[in-house]
Amino acid sequence: MKKTIATHLKKLSKLFQIAAILLVTSLASQANHSISGNAADSSIEGRWDMTISVDGKEEPSWLEIKHSGTHRLIGHFVGSGGSARPISKITYSGGKMSFTIPPQWEKEDADLSFEASLKGDQLTGTMIAADGKSYTWTAMRAPSLRRTKAPVWGAPIRLFNGKDMTGWHTNGPNQWIVENGVLRSPKSGSNLVSDKTFSDFKLHIEFRYPKGSNSGVYLRGRYEVQIADTKGMEPLSDYLGGVYGFLAPREMVAKNPGEWQSFDITLVGRIVTVKANGKLIINDAEIPGITGGALDSKEGEPGPLQIQGDHGAVELRNIIITPAIN
Repeated sequence: MKKTIATHLKKLSKLFQIAAILLVTSLASQANHSISGNAADSSIEGRWDMTISVDGKEEPSWLEIKHSGTHRLIGHFVGSGGSARPISKITYSGGKMSFTIPPQWEKEDADLSFEASLKGDQLTGTMIAADGKSYTWTAMRAPSLRRTKAPVWGAPIRLFNGKDMTGWHTNGPNQWIVENGVLRSPKSGSNLVSDKTFSDFKLHIEFRYPKGSNSGVYLRGRYEVQIADTKGMEPLSDYLGGVYGFLAPREMVAKNPGEWQSFDITLVGRIVTVKANGKLIINDAEIPGITGGALDSKEGEPGPLQIQGDHGAVELRNIIITPAIN
């Protein structure tokens, strides 16, 4: 009897050993599958410059896709307006990508839905907007814009002559006027765009706004540095000196409404440094992509200076840009 029990115990021990080996093998296989699957997903990771076709008009947008651990793709989306929106989950398999995001500034309460196919370095897909309408879109990989050597600066250019709007145009009916050497937008209206375009540059600009107003300076027409009445508030990316939706200033240095203030901004590739009212508030930080309200999503090309005039009143003077010549 004792011998029979011992024999059964030995058999059970062997069965447990076999089961343990099978379990370990299975877990290893699942881990390898997860890793290999994640490696396949990496083909879609990165930053994408998007263009959404809305009623015959090209609306600039931006998409970032990255992995979170070994099981998920996540990201950020910037539309033609608003700030960068987080994407909690992106599905990608067999060259097909999809995700949904909640509305931000849309009037409707429905989620926005995106799907696309990846072919080479291009995404082609559709978007279902919060109002239920469907739009097509395409996206190309965004350029890194990294420099291999430091820029050589050219001669400063005074973009505003203090007399008239020579060298500038608006993106709609013009409400901008020049009075006593000051370029003014007395009310919400059109944005102001420089005729000249630039790649890397150093910018000095002085501005003044009434209480509660909001404006911004778009570098290359794509990256907005906020102008806003936010004295005494916590430094956030959508307050004075922030790169809208992406980079917050290290401190809030806004003055009172009605006082002249200044930005000194250096943009080299994606790397931006911002001094506001003489204080360094952003230092050599990377701008990931375009901000809402950008003129276009062609990040690899030179672009103009754009002043936001469609939010609130603002006044400008001493707009001086020093472009890189190499």
